Amino acid sequence: MTDYVDGYCERVAPGLWGEPLNSLSNLAFLVAAVLVWRLATGNRTGRLLAVLIGLVFAASTVFHLLATRWAATADSVSILVFVLVYVVLFARVFYNWRLAWLAAPAFLALTVVTALLGGGLYLSALIGLGIFAALLAFRRDVYWTHFAVAGAVFALSLSLRALDRDVCDYVPAGTHFLWHLLNGVVLYLVSRTMVKRLRP
Repeated sequence: MTDYVDGYCERVAPGLWGEPLNSLSNLAFLVAAVLVWRLATGNRTGRLLAVLIGLVFAASTVFHLLATRWAATADSVSILVFVLVYVVLFARVFYNWRLAWLAAPAFLALTVVTALLGGGLYLSALIGLGIFAALLAFRRDVYWTHFAVAGAVFALSLSLRALDRDVCDYVPAGTHFLWHLLNGVVLYLVSRTMVKRLRP
């Protein structure tokens, strides 16, 4: 678990400051967490989402500083926890589904399928945003556009993440830091949508 991980253009050797852009760009998550926390005054669900975004910030920062396998696992787990909590909240808040917790294993099943197809957690998250937008658009809920916009931003973010290793010869810093910046926007957008939906 302490094995060195070199998975990004910017990382060329072990060391705490081996990925300065990838490390600093995690501040986008911290900014998103603070904004959601302030927006969610008196809203425990919003505050929970803010804390989970804060955990993503911490885990991703540690990973890009240490570049070890255990830190990579912590990074992925923090993202997965946010997504699982969010899909359950979506089912409960937007559809008042009493068995909202079933949304979590349903998403995990989708993730397994996309992983077998080579997509993994992130492709299933993109599909999930598309499903949220489609479900709400079908019943003419005005919030469908919020998820459509978040999905579009995430699609761009995912593309930049995939390009990172392919552009090393032309862009030594890579594009992974843009993945962080855009994902901070995505987490803010979906959390803001949840907070607004819960307001009287």
